Amino acid sequence: MKGTAMLRMVTAALLCATATACGGSTAPSPAAVTVLPPASRPPDPAAVAANELGQIPILMYHRVEAAPAGEYDQTPAKFTAELERLYSEGYRPITMAEYLAGAIDLPAGTHPVVLTFDDSTGAQLTLTPSGDPAPDCAVGLLEQFHSRHQDFAATATFYINNEPFGEDPRAVPWLVRHGYDLGAHTATHANLGQLPPADVQRELVQNLRAITAAAPGTTIHSMALPLGVYPADHVLASAGSWDGTPYRFGGVLLVGANPAVSPITAALDPTAIPRIRSGRNPVAFDSTYWLDWFDANPGARYTSDGDPKHVSFPRAVADQLSPHWASTAQSY
Repeated sequence: MKGTAMLRMVTAALLCATATACGGSTAPSPAAVTVLPPASRPPDPAAVAANELGQIPILMYHRVEAAPAGEYDQTPAKFTAELERLYSEGYRPITMAEYLAGAIDLPAGTHPVVLTFDDSTGAQLTLTPSGDPAPDCAVGLLEQFHSRHQDFAATATFYINNEPFGEDPRAVPWLVRHGYDLGAHTATHANLGQLPPADVQRELVQNLRAITAAAPGTTIHSMALPLGVYPADHVLASAGSWDGTPYRFGGVLLVGANPAVSPITAALDPTAIPRIRSGRNPVAFDSTYWLDWFDANPGARYTSDGDPKHVSFPRAVADQLSPHWASTAQSY
């Protein structure tokens, strides 16, 4: 009897601890029980035709203005139309920093695209007296597009020269605060192929100093070659030093003219990452050409599995995987 009584007391105490009040019934009422839904799981990679070894378009923009003068420039209407096409075809923006890290976290079935802007002009970012992007500059148009399509991030990578964005001291800090990525483009937009090694390194160090002075604590992950021209010693585009300041970039971007490989493939050459030109006039192998090509060859592009913990791809392309990513790979 003594053991039975003790068992009843322990059972009563346990029931009391789970009840909403210990004085009426010791069993919790149905209303007091919270039933959690099962944890959401990424879809079957095969169901979304995931291919995270596929190619990625890195688009190159320059000026976006009503009366474009240069062959690399375009109108606000054309820029917005391209954003609409990207969105409707399932592309979602990432930055070059995310690309280089292989940190591509997108919904299942969508495709990464990198928007890059060279030369840091006022046509890309002009801030109003209130500190907001002017509605007709590239950033203003991208922010407006994001307001209409919340799942299309307002982000891009800007390759900056010294005295950027009309020398407005608010511009570079604004980009950093709002999640944009910054890259180096030399201090004076120099033709690096015409400079001696010391001047190549001076151009890049002075550029980095100017960017980090404008936005302290900013990490610069990549650089874009002005005019697409390497220095005579190609290594100096990636790493060097001047006046006691070293530099090292995780990626060096070209001018054109084809999609980039996935950053998790063995074929990645971070010292020569291609971009696709987008400008006012159609040219061979421009953004329209390659978006049409991807539309006709969807299996060739990077398609996310929606699971940042794994890398998914068809078994037929498994030989393209970099060994660095083998521990997270899942083929189907």
